[in-house]
Amino acid sequence: MTTGQARKISKVCWVIALGVVSVPFIFPFLWMLSSAFKNANEIFGQPSLIPTVWRWTNFIEVFEYQPFARQYFNSIYIALAVTGLTLFISSLAGYALARMRFAGAAMLMLFLMSALMVPEEVTIVPNFFLMKWLNVMDTHIPLIVLPVFGPHGVMATFLMRQYFVSLPKELEEAGKMDGLSRFGIWWKVAIPMSKPALAAVAIITFLFSWNLFLEPLVFLSSLEKFTLPLALSNFTDPYGAPLWHLQLAATSLAVVPILIVYLIAQRQIIESFAMSGVKG
Repeated sequence: MTTGQARKISKVCWVIALGVVSVPFIFPFLWMLSSAFKNANEIFGQPSLIPTVWRWTNFIEVFEYQPFARQYFNSIYIALAVTGLTLFISSLAGYALARMRFAGAAMLMLFLMSALMVPEEVTIVPNFFLMKWLNVMDTHIPLIVLPVFGPHGVMATFLMRQYFVSLPKELEEAGKMDGLSRFGIWWKVAIPMSKPALAAVAIITFLFSWNLFLEPLVFLSSLEKFTLPLALSNFTDPYGAPLWHLQLAATSLAVVPILIVYLIAQRQIIESFAMSGVKG
């Protein structure tokens, strides 16, 4: 057997092995998609990935049962707002912690990192009273502000800080020689070179905001202001039993933006984890 043949056989074996390993991960997704086209009785009947009758009306009923289009829009714009604000604030704070020397910098970093050790359930009660005092209950303001300045925002700041530490100092010195201010160096030098880290923070933040359930459950009460995770749990009959065919159809629609974000940014997210967080 030649070396080329051995490599081909090895490659085929790896493909088969990876295919077998991926089945437990892919099957639930395929089952969800196929069940989205079934009626409630068929979902729990004889197991099959192929519906007996394709019920396209499930996707129409999703929008008739509750204001699902509005809820879909709520999740999109909230996730985009949280992502944009997190990128701006975390990149500014990360650059300051990485490049600026000031009294108490190490203590500040330690204080920020300690926020990651506090469970979300511990802070939800004081946050509830804070939002109630600010009179922003049943609005989307808590869903935008709290993720940006909460533990997730701290994690994003830490990722950006670690990436900025790894950048060559010569680039910053060149910017100073060109007359750039500290803000100008951040905007014109550091940000263009930190696209992999920004992509990582963007996709992680978007997914985090998109999947939020506890905060919408606590801060929202109006049906038209619900986000998708909260809306999905609302597809129930008058007795509280889940309407599975509608829930699965709505869930299939809810994963579309996530798939799009991943397909667009998968290369950047892989590069960012390979390049960031190894120095400092």
